[in-house]
Parts: sequence; C-alpha cells; structure tokens
Amino acid sequence: MEKSYQTRILAVALALATLAVCILAGLNFSREGDFDMPTDGVLWSETANGLVALHVPADSPAQRAGIREDDVLVAANDHPTPRLAQLERQIFHTGSWGHATYSIVRRVRGSAVPARLDAQVILEPTDRSINQGLRLIALVYLLIGLYVLFRRWTAPKATHFYIFCLTSCVLYACKSSGQFDGLDWTFYWGNIVAGALQPALFLHFAVTFGEGISKLRRTVVSTALYLPGLLIAALQVVAIEVFSATENLRHRLDEIGIGYLALYYVIAAVVFYMRYRRSDQPLERQQLKWLSRGTLLSVIPFTLFYVIPYLSELPVPSPVLKAAGLTLVFLPLTFAWAIVRYRLMDTDLIFKRGVTYTLATAALVGVYFAVVGLSAEIAHTRLPSLKIWGLVAVIVATALIFDPIKTAIQGRLDRVFDRKRYDYRETLIEFSRGLSSETDLAALAQSIVERLSQTLLVARVAVFLAPVGEDSQGPQLAAAHGLTPGEIARILENAPNAGFLRFDAEHHHEENGHIFLEKPEDARTLVEKDRSLAATLDMHYFLPCRVADRRTGRARAIAVIGLGRTQDDDFLSSEDMEFLESLAGYIGIAIQNAQLFRSLETKITEFERLKEFNENIVESIKVGIFTLDLEDRIESWNAEMEVMYALSRGEALGRSITEVFPASFVEAFERSKTESGTHHLSKVRLQMLAGETRTANIAIAPLLTRDFVSVGRIVLVDDITGRVELEAQLTQAEKLSSIGLLAAGVAHEVNTPLAVISSYTQMLRKQTSDDPRLSMVLDKITQQTFRASEIVNGLLNFSRKTSSEFVPVDMNAVLKETVALLEHQFRTAKVTVQADLAATLPCVDGSQGKLQQVVLNLMLNAKDAMADSTTPHLTVATRATDTHVLLSISDKGSGIDPAHLHKIYDPFFTTKNAPREGQHKGTGLGLAVSYGIVQEHGGKIRVDSAVGQGTTFHLEFPISGLQQTVDASSRGYAGEQQTEKIAHA
Repeated sequence: MEKSYQTRILAVALALATLAVCILAGLNFSREGDFDMPTDGVLWSETANGLVALHVPADSPAQRAGIREDDVLVAANDHPTPRLAQLERQIFHTGSWGHATYSIVRRVRGSAVPARLDAQVILEPTDRSINQGLRLIALVYLLIGLYVLFRRWTAPKATHFYIFCLTSCVLYACKSSGQFDGLDWTFYWGNIVAGALQPALFLHFAVTFGEGISKLRRTVVSTALYLPGLLIAALQVVAIEVFSATENLRHRLDEIGIGYLALYYVIAAVVFYMRYRRSDQPLERQQLKWLSRGTLLSVIPFTLFYVIPYLSELPVPSPVLKAAGLTLVFLPLTFAWAIVRYRLMDTDLIFKRGVTYTLATAALVGVYFAVVGLSAEIAHTRLPSLKIWGLVAVIVATALIFDPIKTAIQGRLDRVFDRKRYDYRETLIEFSRGLSSETDLAALAQSIVERLSQTLLVARVAVFLAPVGEDSQGPQLAAAHGLTPGEIARILENAPNAGFLRFDAEHHHEENGHIFLEKPEDARTLVEKDRSLAATLDMHYFLPCRVADRRTGRARAIAVIGLGRTQDDDFLSSEDMEFLESLAGYIGIAIQNAQLFRSLETKITEFERLKEFNENIVESIKVGIFTLDLEDRIESWNAEMEVMYALSRGEALGRSITEVFPASFVEAFERSKTESGTHHLSKVRLQMLAGETRTANIAIAPLLTRDFVSVGRIVLVDDITGRVELEAQLTQAEKLSSIGLLAAGVAHEVNTPLAVISSYTQMLRKQTSDDPRLSMVLDKITQQTFRASEIVNGLLNFSRKTSSEFVPVDMNAVLKETVALLEHQFRTAKVTVQADLAATLPCVDGSQGKLQQVVLNLMLNAKDAMADSTTPHLTVATRATDTHVLLSISDKGSGIDPAHLHKIYDPFFTTKNAPREGQHKGTGLGLAVSYGIVQEHGGKIRVDSAVGQGTTFHLEFPISGLQQTVDASSRGYAGEQQTEKIAHA
C-alpha cells in the first residue's frame, strides 16, 4: 500500500514537472521570437583601462567596423564604458541595425602614445539559430522520455531515464533572451541547474547500468557523481548574486560548465565501452554495444568541434559549431533502448538512419550550393530574365534529388553494417514472393525454417501451426531446425497445451505483436508448464503469422514462428524483427493457402470417391438409368441401358430422346413433364434396336440441385420382361393345378357309374352264359369298364399328395402304369411306344408317386418333341446292374439345341412359349421338378440329344437295400439343390 502511494505521488510530481517544463519552453520560444538582442559580435574583457576586445569574430559587425583584438573601448555613443554593463545598456539603447559610435584606443607599433579613433558599428541581431536545433533535441528527449514512461513504467531505470530526459529538455529548450526580467531569470537559472544535473544523470546511468553492482556502491557512486555539478551551480549563484561577476568570470564559469558536460559524456562513453568488453550476458552486451556507439557518435563530434574550440577560443566556422551541437540528438535515441530493453527496438536502426540522413544532408548542402552557384552564373550571364524565379526552380530541383541521395547512402550503409546479411535479406525477399507457389504444407514449413536459418544466421527455428477446428488440439510443431530428436519429442508432447503459443483473443500478448523471452529457462511471465517448454525450445522470439478471418472480420494467428539467437550468440536487431513482422504476413498467407489446398485435395478425394461410389452403384444396379438435360438430351447412360437397349454410352450421350426411343415412349415422356413429382409408367412395351420387344416399368423424376432447381430429368427403366413371363407361367401353373383338382373330382365321380356298369354287366354275363355271342360282348364291356376304372384310379393316385416315406418300388410297374395313363394321348398323337423292360428288375427305394411324376414329365416332353415327326416313336427301357437300376426314355423328336442343354433343369426355362397345334404351352417346371426328385432319391439324370435326331434321358437309381447305406444328407442336399435352382430363377 505504501509503495502504491509513493508511486502515485511520484506520478503526480512528474506530471506537474512535465507540465511546467512544457509551459516554460513555450514561453521561452515565444519571448525569444518577439525580442531581438543586438550585438557587436565581440568578446569584451573588463580591465582597469576599460573593455578590451579579446576575440573579434570574422564577418562580425565590429570586424566590419575596423575593430581589432586588443583594442580598448572607452566610450559608446559618447558614454563612458568602464564596465560591460554600460556597453550593454548602450547596445540595447541603439537596437538592432542601429549605428553605435565606439571610441577606441589602439596601440600603434613604434609609438608610445596610443591612437584614439571612432568606429561606426552597425549592430546586428544575435544569431540564435542554434537554439532552434537545441530545442529540436529537447523535443526528442521529451517525446522519447514520455514514450518510455508510458510504455514501460515498471522497467528498471524508467524513472531515472525520464528525469534525465526532462532535465535535458530544460537544458536545451530554456535559454535567456537577454531581457533579464523575472521570467528571463527563471529561464537562466533553470538552464544553469539543468546543466549541472544532466551530465551527472547520464554518467550515473552509465556507471549503474545493468546488474551486479551493490547497493552501497551505487549510493556512494551516485553521491560522488552529483557533487561537481552541484558545486558548479553553486559557483554560478555566488558569482552572480553575491559578487556581481564580471564578464570574464561569467565566461570562465561557462567554460567550466561546458568542460564539465563534455568530460562526463566522455567518461560515460568509456564506461559503456569497458562494460561492453567485460559483459558476458548476450542481451546486456548487445545493449552496451549500441549505447557505446551512440554515445561516441554524439560525444566525439561535440567535443572535437564545439567544446575544445570553445575552451581554447579557436576560431571555428559557425555551421561546424551548429552541426557539432546537433549530434547530441543521437544520445537520447541510443539511451532510450537501454531503458526499454526491447531487443534494440530502434537504436541500431536510428543509428544507421541518423548517419544516413546526416550524410545525405551534407551531400544535399554541397549539391545545393553547387547548383545555386551554377544557376546564378547562368542567370546572370545567359538568362537574366529569370531573375528570382530561376533560383526558386533550382531550390525545388535540389529538394527533389534529396530522396535518391538518401536512398543510395542507405543502401551503402546497409551493406557496410550488415555485410552478407544484406544479400541474405534480398534472397529472403525473393523467397517471400515465391512462398505461395508451394502447396505442400510440410514442405512449406520445412522450407520456411531452412531459409530463415540461412538468411538470419539463426541457430534454432521452429514453425507451430495453430489449431484448426473446435475439436483440434493446441499448436502443433510443423517443422524445426537446430533441435535434437529428443527435444522434438518433448515439444510434440507439450506444445498442444502451451498457452504462450496461442496468439488469440483468449491469450492476449504484448501489443507489439510478438513475444521476447530474454531467458527462456527463467521466463517469469510464463506459467510453470510453459516455462519448461520454453526452456526446451531455447528460443527468444515467438512471432505470430496472422491472416484475416472472414467469419469474424478480425486477424487470427494461423501459425507461430519461434527463433533463437544467431550463430554468434547475439540477439536479433530491431530491423530483423521489423522485417520478420512484414514477412510473417506472407508466411501466414502461404500457410493458409497450403492448408486450403490440402483441404481442397481432401475434399476432391472424398468427392471423387463418392462420385466413383455413386457411379458404381448406378453402373452395378440391374435397372437402366439415364438422365436428360433441360433440352431433353441424354447426359448419362448406365451399363444396364447399354445391355438392355443395345446402344453404347458413347453413341447415346448428347443425342435427343426422340432420336433414341420410339414415339410411344416419347409421347408418354412428354405427358409426364406436365405433372409435378415422379411419374410412373407401368408395363410399357419398348421396341429395342435389335428388333425384340421388352416390357419395362419406367419412373420419370425431376433432377434437382441442392437449391431445388430443376436441371433436367432422371429416368429409371426396369426391365420386367422375365417377370411378366414368369407371372404368365405361374398363372398357367395355377390353371393346371385347378384343372388337376377338377380332373380328380371328375375321376372320383366317374368311378361310381363305372362300378354300376361293371356290376350290371357281370350280372348279365351270368344270366346269358348260354349265349356265346352275347357273353363275348358283355366280357368286352366288363374289360373296358375295368380299363376305364384303372385310368381313373391312376388319375386319382397322381393327383393325391404323396408322402415322403420311401418304400420299395418296381420301376417296371411305374412305367407300365404311366404308359397306360398316357395311352390315349399317345394314340391321338400316333406315337408308337416300345417297352424294352428287364424280366427281373430289382426294386428301388422311393416314392412311387414322385417317381411316376418324373416318368410322366419325360414322356410328355418326348411326345411334344415328336409333334412334327411323321413316325413318332418312343422307346422305354430298363435294366439293372449290381448296384443300380437304369431307366432310359428315348424319342425320335427334334432334339435340344446345344446352347440350351445347360439350362434345361433351370426353373421356368422352356422352349414351348409358342406351342403348335396339339402341344401345350410349357411352364418350365417339369424338368426342374424331375431333377429335384431324382436327386432326392439319390439318383442321377443325364441327357443325350442331337438336333433333328432325338433325345434320350438316362435315369439311375440305387437298388433297394443299398439305398439305405446312402447318408441321410443326400436327401437334404437334393432338396437344397432343388431350392437353389428355383431361387436362381
């Protein structure tokens, strides 16, 4: 609390002092401008005989009037002048540009009696132009002091520096105007006090700069340094106020003050240089290097060309004196850096530019006088009509060539100060221009660190990328130079959690836009975890690369560049940092471009994958798909459409729908365009280019963008020709099933009258046994009744559901019964049946009904195959081997096309789609069902066929008893095969 109170008091005191100094400086400038102090230009010395001329400057009013050194002034304007005060009174009374009559006594060589003469002196205003330059220095001191005070209030020696700047402002801005009233005496004594304190403050800073000096030593040294200045100020007060000092005494006191000022400046420069040689701290060494250079740059010209001539009273041209006094402006500029402690923020740059402008100004003055002299000669001799306007034109032209001269000198100094770095910077500028050409982010980051290291000679460089997206982690190391693998591993682990690498709104950094860590391992401004990472990095500069964020409208850090010291263990200069800050923008844009390019490549890859996936779906789907543009031209045509329509994609694309599809489809399509939404066309018959007719369901829907803007139509063509045929076959099978049920019912009803007819016929046979002719007729009726009954019972047995229980079955009996069942159909078709049955045939295990169904299907197919034959003949044969019963059914029909042999067992495959007279339309199920039954019985079926010669089916069944040894899985496998075939259809 006490420290805070003291700080507030100090702040108020400094504010009041600053305000007072500004007011006094303004008043002094105003009074000096309103008052001209006349002078004769002579340095007079008071003696017993009068005022003796110690020094008469060349081209002064007295010198032009003929006054020489050692002349004695006894009267001015007929008023005696035993003291300097009487002369000054007469000078002020005469005024500037007035004529004053000086009574001079001059010694004549060779004569003992001095000569007395009068000189007419035209008084001139005192030349105070040097005061304006000194006020400029005062303004620089005040501005730098305020900048340091407001920018780094808590920095070491900030208050000391500001007091020094304020004192220097009083020293250079407050000058006596010569009126010597109350306010003018304030200016005078303020200047005296400031002159006593300012050199002591400067040397005090030089001696105590940096760390390592004890508090006791600091106190002793501070006290000793201020004593000479206080003594000089006290002498001034005593000499003027007590003893009414003569002009000689005042002049000597002024010489002491100037010598004191120069001596302290020279000692400070030496102290800075010696400490620079002994310092082992990189930052302090860099500071002291520029402090010593800046001090020497100010002190040497000031001492050589101003102080020494003033003390020795040597004649020096006035422009030289003024230029030497103005070199003091470099002192506050270099001194400012020592307080700000901010990597030589401006000292080195200002130092070089100060020299540049000084040399440029000198060159400009030379050129100016040369051009003016040349133009004056031309104006007087050749162009007398130009008069004053020619001179004005020359002045303007001279001013215009100032900038090229300054630029040329700046380039030369850059090469002198930076040597190879100048070429490196030019290379780096070219590199910054080509940054955007690199699109690979990893290669770009590595290129950045390598080029920065080569250009700035920095030992350690790293690039950290800012997190992208809400779910991303913190900054990530993208590339590094000068780091060991172990350091990189630790950085990769800890960098995402580093707070000092986050240059965003939530992690505010210094206003200068980057971080400087003098000692990374002991950075007090960082938290513990960040301090550990900073120590691992061992870097001193962290510079954000910012880009504009179009969402927020503010700049955001897209990357952070970390840099260490140079290979010579020096810190970077302010010019390096200024250049890096400019380059950071280009690097940020290049990194953003690389990230956008990577994102674009990812999206393109995803888009291509998605496009390929969608195209694969469209190409693989068993539905024809094509799209039309707004002009009804085909834009896409999938593989199914190529197969279905027998038209390649290349031939279809770009053609109008009217050129490809028949008029019936085009008319339906045009009708659909008048309706909104998806339009469905059911069972549309399309005439294919190959000549066949296909049946299809067609869906027509608008093709919309994300914004629901129609860009065309999409058409789906589902070929249902096979499905329609299957439906027809299923309908026919349903009809056959119904007819079978009806036939069973009819057969059941027919059995009753047949039984009655048979009974009555047998009764009549008994009663007419004596009549052979009638008995013969009744026997035939009875036989035919039995035969009809057998046919009806066969139909009933075939229509009944048979059980899956296997029993011994005689295949000869199955064949005979089936032939008897089909006898009428064979007779109608004029088919002769030849039975070549084995006399003794072993039984097989099976279902008699299912086996009879197989034989019935094969015989009916054989009959249909011989419909065009003139001599249809069917052969049925059986024989037995040791293990199997063999059965063959042969016909002399048309045979089977070899292209169809592999499909005859497929469900619903049939060649009887358009049956001839006497044939029935096939369902495609007979052979498929027969194949499944044979497999179920553990048998085999094969076919031999030749087109035009006939077909033979060979069936093979295990003999009864051996069948029981067959694994039960055979029956299951047979059923699975049958199911698979039906499912395949």
